[in-house]
Amino acid sequence: MKFEKTTLQDVLIIQPIVHGDPRGFFIETFHQDRFCEATQTKTKFIQDNHSRSAKNVLRGLHLQTRKPQGKLIRAVQGAIFDVVVDLREHSKTFCQWEGFELSAENFKQLWVPPGFAHGFLTQSDHTEVVYKVTDEYDPEYELTLSWNDPELSISWPIASDQPKISNKDAKGLTLSETLKKLVNN
Repeated sequence: MKFEKTTLQDVLIIQPIVHGDPRGFFIETFHQDRFCEATQTKTKFIQDNHSRSAKNVLRGLHLQTRKPQGKLIRAVQGAIFDVVVDLREHSKTFCQWEGFELSAENFKQLWVPPGFAHGFLTQSDHTEVVYKVTDEYDPEYELTLSWNDPELSISWPIASDQPKISNKDAKGLTLSETLKKLVNN
């Protein structure tokens, strides 16, 4: 596996080695010791999640104020534009965002440490995403940062002004509102 730094502090792109032949392919998608060495953490994952979405579905930007989740994300069918926003107060990249293309074709994975808001936009029909998380989901402490917050100005690659979003995501908070809630928790 190849671990690549991104512009955001502690966020990594992981490129597994693909072993292919006329029968298909084989990849190792996770190795605990190599992962911990690359992230310089003792991260343990407690749950795997799997979602399926149609084209132009936007999920996020989600975070938890307590029990923040680290996530290891990959697209196993189709493609996504994955966005993370650094909300760790003492980080060098605080309040900065970056977007990444993850697809079934490029096999890339994204490591998002705890303390980031996370979301993705599907770019193909029948997109499936699997991701590992480091802590349990706790709806009582979940926040949704608005996907179209003008202060962040995220450049989502979508032709229309409005992707398909859930009611919860439509009520996302501005960056300023999110930061206030983080300070109060």
